[in-house]
Amino acid sequence: MENVILIVHLLLALALIGVVLLQRSEGGGLGMGGGGGGAMSQRAAATALGKITWGLAIAFIITSITLTVLAASDASGTSVMDRLTGGTPAEESDGSAPATLDTDGLLPPPSGETGTDSGADAPMVPSAD
Repeated sequence: MENVILIVHLLLALALIGVVLLQRSEGGGLGMGGGGGGAMSQRAAATALGKITWGLAIAFIITSITLTVLAASDASGTSVMDRLTGGTPAEESDGSAPATLDTDGLLPPPSGETGTDSGADAPMVPSAD
């Protein structure tokens, strides 16, 4: 379902780009003269391309919101750290501990395993493994 909506979303984006590029430039956007009598005072006529642009824009926004809702519902209950470490999210109801990270020696070993019992105040010296 999500893939179908994503494909429709991409097709809408391409169609919207094409329709906007087909429209006649009004010329007033960059301060260049656009001709005839003040573009701000008169209402522009609703052309067929203008109506198509509005329709595509509304459909694009709807598919964007739909994709956001689908992505949020798929990701509920998981965190980025769970995805990176491959752990499962901790359930609050069973009281289990959250998944621990595999630190691969990033944390200092307990003082009893280093061979020197100098205490926690001693700086960590890198070993030549």
